[in-house]
Parts: sequence; structure tokens; C-alpha cells
Amino acid sequence: MSETPKPEEGKAEKETPKRGWLSRWRSKADSPSAAPAPEETSEAPRAEEAEAGPEQAAAQADQAVAQSGPEAESDAEKKGWLSRWRSKADSPGGTPEAESAGGTPELEESEAKPEEAAAGPEPDAPELQSDLEKEPEKKGWLSRLREGLSKSTRRVTESITGLFTKKKLDQQTLDELEDALIQADLGVAVAARLVEKLGKERFGKEVTNEEVRADFAEDIAEILQPVAMPLTIDPARQPHVVLVVGVNGSGKTTTIAKLANLYKGEGRKVMLAAGDTFRAAAVEQLKVWGDRAGVPVVSKNTGADAAGLAYEALEKARAEQCDVLLIDTAGRLHNKANLMDELAKIVRVVRKLDPEAPHSCLLVLDATTGQNAHAQVETFRTMSPVDALVLTKLDGSAKGGVLVALAEKFKLPVVAIGVGEGIDDLRPFEARAFARSLMGLS
Repeated sequence: MSETPKPEEGKAEKETPKRGWLSRWRSKADSPSAAPAPEETSEAPRAEEAEAGPEQAAAQADQAVAQSGPEAESDAEKKGWLSRWRSKADSPGGTPEAESAGGTPELEESEAKPEEAAAGPEPDAPELQSDLEKEPEKKGWLSRLREGLSKSTRRVTESITGLFTKKKLDQQTLDELEDALIQADLGVAVAARLVEKLGKERFGKEVTNEEVRADFAEDIAEILQPVAMPLTIDPARQPHVVLVVGVNGSGKTTTIAKLANLYKGEGRKVMLAAGDTFRAAAVEQLKVWGDRAGVPVVSKNTGADAAGLAYEALEKARAEQCDVLLIDTAGRLHNKANLMDELAKIVRVVRKLDPEAPHSCLLVLDATTGQNAHAQVETFRTMSPVDALVLTKLDGSAKGGVLVALAEKFKLPVVAIGVGEGIDDLRPFEARAFARSLMGLS
């Protein structure tokens, strides 16, 4: 007769069932030393696990693995290979383990995905290439002029627009208009002239800001028209010598290159002289521009005598029967007497070959200097035969109105203006187009 099991033994068998492999694996993973898991304090989970049986426990374990797998994979996919590499590199001992293990297949796949994405789909590649090959459409000169004068235009037109809250033009509005024009660098004389004429024609009458801007544009065009004179190249002279002067950073070198490109486009034979022998890399800069325009450049090393170089350039231009010789000079402040004397020396030396040279002397003015341009004109005219002006960098200045003040005061021809850095962004000056663009009119 078999003995009946004691109650204590049956109870012990029920209380100590075998745990699933997943639970045991997780317990070992959480333990720092892989020691046996501590006894669970709750008896309910053990009882439920025992009643479930081995088959159900295995099914639950498979379900848990299936659920945890996609989540881990999705997290790994969200994290790029570069981020995971950085994480391993930052962790102590992470990188050597990865290197010794040779990397996992999942990591290798993720590393390949960014390369495939960067390559992009093959059908789109020809379209992208064709878009890159398309050159942007060149805007007309008037469009570039309006865009270049946009800062100056806003400075003038916003002040005018803000004043016309009243229907009739009164003396207070006229005074405020004059102040606005002066602040826009049109000068005291020009501002007084414009406001006085407006008051005579429209005082006490209803007027809009559009009408005021149109009247001002017409009056400004009248001031500018006498000085809007392109530089005329005398074909009887071979070459026609053009000396280009100005202060540091005014844009002389780029202006020379743009003029060379303009004259060559007219079918003339042009030569450049790199007379800025003081500024570092100035000679190389002019050579680059000369290569772009397809024009030869006469040059010497940095520190060479600028007057001697101008003399040699004139000799060479004569021998090669050039139509135009453009001579670059070093930038010099108008208040530095010794540098201004050196400029006068260049003129004296050149006249040893040609008593009438230079046939044209262009003073390049930076539009951003504003009213300081007046002092530059006065000083340079005393040391060199300045007979025309070029105004540059109008696209980066809100002081374009200074051109009107210069025209009113000095009456010097304005041969060209620049509204950009491109080789085609220097054009002969047109009075009406400039005046209407300055006032925000098409």
C-alpha cells in the first residue's frame, strides 16, 4: 500500500513551481553578478504560473518575445547609425566590444540605409541634373537698378508716405518733407529746391504721396540730366588713357574690370595697368578680373613704383595700338597728403609720354559714405585732374540720394553707376531711370 503524501510536501510542490525561461533570463540580466534571483515575496504570481502549466507558460513567453522584438527593432531604426556610433564611442569600453564582435547584422543594415537614401531614386537624378544645369534668367538693367536702390528708396518713400495723413498740403508738411529729404542724403540745397517747387504748385491743394513722389522724380531728373554723360573714348588717341582714383575700399579695381568688359563688348582693344602696388594681392585681383574679361594686364611686384608702372603700361599700349588703357591706383584717404602727392606724381610721369594724358580721370565713390563723398571730391580734384564720377555699391546703401547732391554741387559728369558685384552690374548713368527708381516708381 502506497503511502499518502504528506500535506506539507504537496504544499511545497505547489509553492515552488518552475519559472519560465524568459523570467529567469530577465532576472539574471537585471542582476549585476548573475546570482540566483531572490525569492519573490508575492505568492499569487507563483500560483497562477503553476496552474497555467508548461504549455501556456511557453506560449506566454513566445508572445512576450514577439511583442518585445518589433519594439526593439523600431527603436533601433529610429536611431541613426551615426547617433548609435557616437553613443558607443562615448561609453567606456563600448567601441572595443563592437569591434571585437564584428558588429551585428542589424547595425550593418542600418549603416547601409543612409547611403541608399543619399543616393536617392534613380529616376529623379536626371531631373535634378537638368535643374542644376539651367542658368538663372538675367534680369534687365532697370529691374536690377530698382532692386539695387531699394534701400535708398525705402528711406525716402517711407518718410514721404508717413507725412500725408492730411488731405491738403500745408507749411508744416512741407517743412517735414524737407527734413526727410535731407535725412535721405539729397543735400540741403536739393531738398530746399524740391520742396519750394512743390509748395508753389500744390500748396493748399489735396495731394497724395504718389503725386508727391512723381513730382520729386521729375525734378530730380532735371537736376541729374546735365551730368548723365557716358565716358566717350576718343578714337584719335591710341590709347585713350583713363586714370581711376579713389579712397580705400571704394571699388576701383572691380570698376576697372567692369569698364574693361564694357569697352571690349563694344569691339575696342583694352589694356589694364595694375598700379595698386601697395595693397596685398591687389595685382592678383586685377589679373583675375582681366582673365575673366579677356584683357591683358601690365603688372609688377608688390611695392614697385606705381608711376614707373603707369609709364611702362602706356608705352606697351602704344606699341600694341590699344584703344583704351585703364590705370588702377592704390586706394588713399583724401586726408593723407603724402599719398595724394604720389597720385600727382603718376600724372606727371604719364604726361612725359603724352602731355594730354590722362585723357579721363575717374573718381570712384562708395555710395555708403554718404555726405563724406563731398570732401573726397574736393580733395581729389586738387591733386588729380578728376573730370568724372563713378558711384558704386548702390545696392548696399540707403544713401543713394547723395548722387543728386553731388550733381547739384559739383556738376561733374556721372559716367556710370554700380548696383551689384557682377561684371555686368556697372552701366552708364541714366538720369530719368535713376530718379524714378529712387522714388519707388516704375
